[in-house]
Amino acid sequence: MAEGFARTYGSDVMEAVSAGLGPASVVSSMTIETMREKNIDMSDAIPKGVDGVDRTGLSLIVNISGQKLPVKGVPMVDWDVRDPIGRDEKVFRQVRDEIERRVMELILRLRAEQREPAGPQKGHRNPPEKFDTRGRRFR
Repeated sequence: MAEGFARTYGSDVMEAVSAGLGPASVVSSMTIETMREKNIDMSDAIPKGVDGVDRTGLSLIVNISGQKLPVKGVPMVDWDVRDPIGRDEKVFRQVRDEIERRVMELILRLRAEQREPAGPQKGHRNPPEKFDTRGRRFR
């Protein structure tokens, strides 16, 4: 979900990639369905393990796994977000909305950090961050 929101709302400031500690074989149909309610199509999303993601150049990892990650050299924030798998549609929507709020806060912070004190120079734009969402990343 975080990757979907980050790609949809924040592609100007981040490049989102998601990976899990123990990824499922497919994205949950309830995840696809509840994200579709926000006009975000995740039907082509493929779960990936953290070992399958290139961590080169990361500037931030957002961890929503609920577990400590043994990561060194990259800033990490932990988001306390419950896992909706196995729960009803109401819980999926609550979790989706919580993740959306947190991703939007991050996007707004990154946009504010990109602004230069005297205002942006004509034709100048900072490169987007790279965002890993489930073990998870930003560059």
